[in-house]
Amino acid sequence: MAKNKKTLSNWLNNRHVLIIQNEEDFSHKATYNFTYARIVFFSLIAFIIVFIISFYLVNTVLAQWFDPTHAERETRKDLVTMSLSLDSLATELESRDLFIQSMKRVLEGEEPEDAEMDAASTGKVQLSQSPNSEEIDSLFKSEFETGGDFLLNLKLNNIELRQTYLFPPISGYVSQPFDPRNEHFGIDVVSKKDEPVKCIADGTVIFASWTQDAGNVIAVQHKENLISVYKHNSALTKEVGNFINAGEILAIIGNTGELTNGPHLHFELWYNGSAVNPEDFIVF
Repeated sequence: MAKNKKTLSNWLNNRHVLIIQNEEDFSHKATYNFTYARIVFFSLIAFIIVFIISFYLVNTVLAQWFDPTHAERETRKDLVTMSLSLDSLATELESRDLFIQSMKRVLEGEEPEDAEMDAASTGKVQLSQSPNSEEIDSLFKSEFETGGDFLLNLKLNNIELRQTYLFPPISGYVSQPFDPRNEHFGIDVVSKKDEPVKCIADGTVIFASWTQDAGNVIAVQHKENLISVYKHNSALTKEVGNFINAGEILAIIGNTGELTNGPHLHFELWYNGSAVNPEDFIVF
């Protein structure tokens, strides 16, 4: 047994010389030294390389030619990806539609048709009636009146909004400031008669109609969950669905609606579903 191993080792490691000569005059052309061990080693390396390249080509480039199920698998993957994208897009559009409908009802002075649905769409939790509901309401009222974090924490919630330039909707002086405690969720700006009202940023008109309290009202949806509202206008120049650029005229200052006592613009800013003070972001 030992002799066989020695014989095989000798056979693999014995050196050989390959001489290449010219067939006509037997002149020397080239000489190559080799052993069978080297031939086996390099043959194995070449086989592995060819195998890897072939495996890669069969599973990628050549798969559509040799695998009849390749096209079906790829189609299924695309369908799954498209289905997931459509589901997420549908959910986002549904949430945005609910938010816009809720804002329209607020602007028109109507009560929400379904409070629980509106709360779910805005991500707010409604407190159900319980034996301690009066105590909870008193705490809620106390926090609101003291202007705590619930009111409007501009330092934490409006960082992105502060970094965005907003075009002044009109030039004038503020006759009534932002006062959410008294349900005045915007500011009143007095200006010249028939002064044009301009859009503060690029956006899409989501509301443009007449309301009993605010007269001619127009609202624009901007990026970063920002909505601007312009009330008591004498006329509107844009309709729902129109895309409007920053600084473009969307209304004319007026004195329409029941809750007004003179020509002015009532301007509101809503960021992430909460009213913010326009004077913190715009110089009038």
